[in-house]
Amino acid sequence: MSSAPADTTVPTKPWLSLGGREFHSRLILGIEQYTDATLVSEVLRAAGADVFITTFDLEQTRPSLLMSDLDETVGLDDYVWIGTTSFARSREDALLTARRLRESYGIHIMKLDVRPSDNFPHNAQTVTAAAELVAEGFDVLPFILPDPDTAAALEQAGCAAIRLMASPVASARGVVDERAVRETMAAVSVPVILEGGLGTPAQVVRAMELGADAVLVNTAIAQAPQPAVLAASMRHAVLAGRLAVDQGLVGPLAP
Repeated sequence: MSSAPADTTVPTKPWLSLGGREFHSRLILGIEQYTDATLVSEVLRAAGADVFITTFDLEQTRPSLLMSDLDETVGLDDYVWIGTTSFARSREDALLTARRLRESYGIHIMKLDVRPSDNFPHNAQTVTAAAELVAEGFDVLPFILPDPDTAAALEQAGCAAIRLMASPVASARGVVDERAVRETMAAVSVPVILEGGLGTPAQVVRAMELGADAVLVNTAIAQAPQPAVLAASMRHAVLAGRLAVDQGLVGPLAP
């Protein structure tokens, strides 16, 4: 009788290592939309996440959770802390947010977003901000619209990974331009994260099939009737897509 297959629910090898910290889970969750620390804990654990993301709202117009409540409920020592500039509308705001996060929490891994009022990444400002943060000692994970030249410039600037917009944030449209995504991935050798508009497990599987090293999901889970249940579903979707890629079952480009 053959032995049972190995447990593949948790990847054994990290897909990214930074400053002695390892990223094993290929599902990253944004938590900016939550106001309940207990729910944040449930969602992170259901997702199998190993990253905790925090930020500053420079405008101070959005609800936020107290870090003390999160530390008590979530158990922040169990996670790799990274910062995000997701509320930054300009290069200047992004730099200010990143520096405050490092001063306040000692965070040096930065999820860099520069999104003006249209909420789309501003590629040119992102390249400039990324170069400045790398020069200041940050490990930078910039968010851009798919574009091979921009991605290559960010890798050359020293960014640790590249984050590509799959579709407009919160749109639930999935990956809208698969060819552009694949061409951008092919232009770099650093890990690539797909995010934005990933609204269903099927869309997450597809993102992984296209070759993403990881995905980031926020709105779909935060707004689900049972966020922890959808987080668990997304966790299995990531695993299914990754295992398919490992077996050479990469899906064709959409027509």
